[in-house]
Amino acid sequence: MAHLHRFAAVAAIAWGVTTGLAGPVAAQTTLRMVSHADIKILDPIWTTANISRNHGYMIYDVLFATDADFKIQPQMAEKYTVSDDKLTYTITLRDGLEWHDGKPVTSEDCIASIKRWGARDGYGQVLMKAMADMKAIDDKTFVLTLKEPFGLVLEALGKVGSSVPFMMPKRVADTDPNKQIEDYTGSGPFIFKKDEWKAGERVVYVKNTRYKPRAEPPSMMAGGKVVKVDRVEWLAIPDPSTAANALIAGEIDLIETPPPDLFPLLRANKNVALYGWNATGSQALMRFNHLQPPFNNPKARQAAIYALAQEDLLRAQYGEPEIYKVCNAPFICGTVYGKEYGDLTIKPNLEKARALLKESGYDGTPITMLHQTDLASSNQFPPVAKQQLERAGFKVDVLAMDWQSVISRRARKEPPAQGGWNIFFTTNITIDVDNPGTSNFAAATCEKAWFGWPCDPEIETLRTAFLKEGDPARRKEIGFAISDRVMEQGVYVPIGQYKAFGAYRKDRLEGWLPGPVAMTWNISKKN
Repeated sequence: MAHLHRFAAVAAIAWGVTTGLAGPVAAQTTLRMVSHADIKILDPIWTTANISRNHGYMIYDVLFATDADFKIQPQMAEKYTVSDDKLTYTITLRDGLEWHDGKPVTSEDCIASIKRWGARDGYGQVLMKAMADMKAIDDKTFVLTLKEPFGLVLEALGKVGSSVPFMMPKRVADTDPNKQIEDYTGSGPFIFKKDEWKAGERVVYVKNTRYKPRAEPPSMMAGGKVVKVDRVEWLAIPDPSTAANALIAGEIDLIETPPPDLFPLLRANKNVALYGWNATGSQALMRFNHLQPPFNNPKARQAAIYALAQEDLLRAQYGEPEIYKVCNAPFICGTVYGKEYGDLTIKPNLEKARALLKESGYDGTPITMLHQTDLASSNQFPPVAKQQLERAGFKVDVLAMDWQSVISRRARKEPPAQGGWNIFFTTNITIDVDNPGTSNFAAATCEKAWFGWPCDPEIETLRTAFLKEGDPARRKEIGFAISDRVMEQGVYVPIGQYKAFGAYRKDRLEGWLPGPVAMTWNISKKN
């Protein structure tokens, strides 16, 4: 245990642990946790990075939220009505909603927030196409008027995953969607302490004493968000073994996503519990840059798809078979729209891959694959994918960097030699990508599309038809057609599915709620 005590002493200095301080600070209840990544981008609308989304859930709130039965429930909204023709939605805010600075939340704030989110998010862009007008009736009531039917208005406003429509003050939401915000005032359950933020070390949040939780019990992302600690610290410990030892030693309380190879060590400690907080799971995927050679050619994208073998990728990344699932359905296996494609990406077809690569005219220039070394959900994919692609005839350069650097670089559209890229890997929760009409990954809106910028008018025509279609059987047909087109065009490549497990001190914490996002409301400390 001596090495753990030495670690504790170092941690206390490096992270500013306050347990030795006198006065009110020492009386605070502090939850110390290691998140899945360090955060550098604080604008959850500007980026789809999950760590920025998690930050968003800490300090912002939403008009509507998804409950444990996957139903949309009012959150900041007190009530809403829908006109008989389904073209007018009238939303009334709850009483007593305040921003962190004490100013009231107004209809104008919400309208501005929806507009900014709608300019960047794939789901939001489709909703904005159908929108005729957004107008405030008074400070608490506003109206969304559609120019054409859109059956998923509430689902859009209550979406869970990346690029959530968080509500912000109008002065913040009026920021150009293509620029990052600099004011982090929200109305959510926690307040971001910018003065204590140290990139690469820690992020600090304190309880928002102005926050008024809903009266209902918490249910996934909906219901009462009751904060039961005074302070939350996200600590950056990039080495997983060091983080695990810190948890065992009692220096931290929770690890969001420890890698599976540390599960035996964690299970062996009587005070530590593993918790499968995301039962619905997540999807892993490979994304091409459609703007730059060789993947501006669909045959090169198809060549890469035929070269892949999911089992090898998933085993390298997640280790334990009970955690992962081989699946080549773009919109999630076992769902209404989860069409599967035989052996494609499951078993490699190198003969087909090599033929397609030759037809594409690939000239042997190495492709640039970004490798996020610090992200336990996807950091083992690049080395395995490099081997698989090289067997098909690609040359691959793997560039190692942290996840925040990947997030910055993937936004660049220049050629790889000028700071761009060809391939990166990422993940997202399944309930955010099981809808062919709204998945960010499936959007093919050219320059407005998610990083990779696929451009396919046929997909967009199908997605529009999908969102307007009221008949479930016909909607399924259209969903399958979108799935086919995603695979044919190589818009993105499903790598499989997995479940996220966290680790926490069961002798100290209780109340971690299950859901697709690891959040800290409702968690309390026993001592």
